Amino acid sequence: MATAVPPAAPPESRRAPAWRRALRNPRISIAGGLLLVAALAAALAPVITPFDYRDQVALPLTGSGLLGTDDFGRDVLSRLVMGMRTSLVVAAAAVVIAAVLGVLAGLVAGYLGGWTAVAVTRGADILLSFPAVVLAIAAVAILGPELRNVVIVIGVLYVPRFARIVYVQVLTVRSAEYVDAARVMGAGPMRIMLRTVLPNIAAPIIVQTSLSLSFAVQVEAGLSFLGLGAQPPLPSLGTMVAAGRDFLEVQPSLLIHPAVVIIAIVLALNVLGDGLRDLLDPRRAAR
Repeated sequence: MATAVPPAAPPESRRAPAWRRALRNPRISIAGGLLLVAALAAALAPVITPFDYRDQVALPLTGSGLLGTDDFGRDVLSRLVMGMRTSLVVAAAAVVIAAVLGVLAGLVAGYLGGWTAVAVTRGADILLSFPAVVLAIAAVAILGPELRNVVIVIGVLYVPRFARIVYVQVLTVRSAEYVDAARVMGAGPMRIMLRTVLPNIAAPIIVQTSLSLSFAVQVEAGLSFLGLGAQPPLPSLGTMVAAGRDFLEVQPSLLIHPAVVIIAIVLALNVLGDGLRDLLDPRRAAR
């Protein structure tokens, strides 16, 4: 007598909400949770820090407070939280500039083609042919060591990365049936690009945003380390690393603490980008 074979367990539904699938991905949930805590701490820095980052609260280089004091007697924990706030704000503002300009340039170049595509792709190739850090150092040194200049320089340097990704994606979807349907219905080029094409290529843009934030944090830290970013008394993670190296033998924690924060943020952003790539790429999801 033949026995009934129980049906195989159905695969995970592809129709599950994106937030539920994201929570089931440990890379997204863990890295995203860490970044959420860092973002909240940076946003609430003036409220949650025990002291003002400019005030001398104890003798220099002592164990007073949770993380001790620096060479001016300022609370290290307060300056670390404010430094993280500075680095994250600069990186986020730069990536916003890069994403807006890069996405618009890639959309126009990919959809219209012609001389527009040639100008955008060749300009992107020229900027991408030079190391971003070297160009950033040279540009900020010319413009002056101000955070506004750092934001502008990092943002402009990362425009080609967004433009390239968007340009390639637009080339793959501009001849799709839904784009032809929108064109037949009388939609103009700008409406098609923003309302039809852009939503269908949002996934790689989201992933690139996460990875660009990671690079922007590193570049900002490097510029501040060289004295081209945040200026005293405003702290940033890069300036704290630069200041801590002079006291490596006396109090190594002055260098270790900001360095660990930089590593944790950069690692979390890269892990989050990998998780988002797996979540949003249908070919990876199918595998």
